[in-house]
Amino acid sequence: MQRNTPIVWYKGGQAQANTPHLSTCQSLLNLFPQRMERKEFLKRGFGSLLGIAALAPLAGSCSSSTVDPATTTTGTSTGSSNGGSSGNCSVTPSETEGPFPTKVPANFVMKDIRSDRTGIALAINITIKNSNSSCAALAGALVDIWHCDKDGYYSEYGGSGMQSINYTSVDFLRGRQTTDANGLVTFTSIFPGWYSGRAPHIHVHIYTATGKSLLVTQIAFPYDITNSVYTTGQSYGYTKGSQDTTNERDNVFSDGFTTELATLSGSLSAGYTLTHTIVVSA
Repeated sequence: MQRNTPIVWYKGGQAQANTPHLSTCQSLLNLFPQRMERKEFLKRGFGSLLGIAALAPLAGSCSSSTVDPATTTTGTSTGSSNGGSSGNCSVTPSETEGPFPTKVPANFVMKDIRSDRTGIALAINITIKNSNSSCAALAGALVDIWHCDKDGYYSEYGGSGMQSINYTSVDFLRGRQTTDANGLVTFTSIFPGWYSGRAPHIHVHIYTATGKSLLVTQIAFPYDITNSVYTTGQSYGYTKGSQDTTNERDNVFSDGFTTELATLSGSLSAGYTLTHTIVVSA
């Protein structure tokens, strides 16, 4: 079949004649088995056998010179710009510390928090700004972070209804750092997985240098990046597939996550970098 040969395919039970377009080709190629099980394919609205049968010749008309179905998960997703200037300096929302907070944060003063956990590399860069100083960088603040591993499990907890696997004797993916003159802390970690009912996230607790709590919050991840990791990162151990909860449906972020959304850039093979600014009232 020539690339521009009109063909008939079915949408909503109605026959439609058209010519394959680049965006159509890409969408169809993304539907085939390398990206989706047959039962999931059927859920996407191509319920009739005629509709399914018509997809094959349409996809076949998309030559390899037009689209590459094996796309790489490389790119950048830009998150919140809050804290970028004195005119854009809202205090970041406070969120629950959740059921798995670090028990003794002072024991985990470390930059590399991976321990024995494997997964796609994640460099975490968090900047703390002070809303009471025209959004100037807050130096000397203590920043604790913790998050789950690629399978959705937390260290220091387990063996209960909240988490069946018992990880009470290990301490992976928890760390504390002190902000530098630019308000920055950095951590070396892995891309977190997900667990049922929650969108992917990182917990953050910020203190003054003397230990006074300033803010407990969470960092949200852009869906386009997480979905790419979870659906194409099987060789890195991400085998659960797509997350079951988006930011919009998450019980923490559903009331709004604009200022909690991180910027992510990178790829599966090279790893990702997370960049985020948190504004506190100090």
